[in-house]
Amino acid sequence: MPKVYIDQGHNPVNPNAGAEGNGLREQDLTYRIGRILADILNNNPQFEARTSRNSPTEQLGTSNSSSLAARVRDANAWGADIFLSLHTNAYQNPAASGVEAFAFREGTNGFRLAEDVTDQLSLITGLPNRGAFARPGLYVLRRTNMPAALIEMGYITNPGDAALMRDEPDLFALGIYNGILEYFGM
Repeated sequence: MPKVYIDQGHNPVNPNAGAEGNGLREQDLTYRIGRILADILNNNPQFEARTSRNSPTEQLGTSNSSSLAARVRDANAWGADIFLSLHTNAYQNPAASGVEAFAFREGTNGFRLAEDVTDQLSLITGLPNRGAFARPGLYVLRRTNMPAALIEMGYITNPGDAALMRDEPDLFALGIYNGILEYFGM
C-alpha cells in the first residue's frame, strides 16, 4: 500500500507564510486542497495518506528553514513512498496562468511524478500545463528520501486561476489524485 505524504505548503503566519493574491492566501488554499486530497486517498484502501498540517492554524517550525526541515523529517520518518508539496504560484503579471511542477532532477521517479501530476491536474482543471522542471536547490526535493514533487497548482495572482482554486478545490485534489494513480500505474 503506497504511503503518500502531502505537504500543504507554507504556514498560516510568518515565518514561512505563502503568497497572497485576489483576496486569497496560499497557505489556506494548500491546506484545504491537501485535506481533500488526503481524504480521497485515505478512502481508497490501496493508499495511506498523511498531511504536514493537521489544522489550518498549525505552525511548523520557528523559521523558514525549520519549517521545511519539519516537513521533510516527518515524511522521511513515516517512510512515505512519495512526497507532494502543494503550492500556488505568483507573478507580477496577472495574466500568468497554469500548472507546473518541480522535481530534484530530470530522469528520476520524482520527475515522472511531477509530469504525471501536472498532466492530470491540467486535464481536470483546464488550466494550461506549463510542464515539469528540475529544481535541485529546493530543500523539500533535495532532502526527502523518496520521489518528491513540488506542485504549483495555479497562479494565485491570476483572477481565473485563483477563483478556480477557491471555488473548486475538489477539482485540484482530483487532478492530483489522478496523477498519483497514473504514477503508480493504477
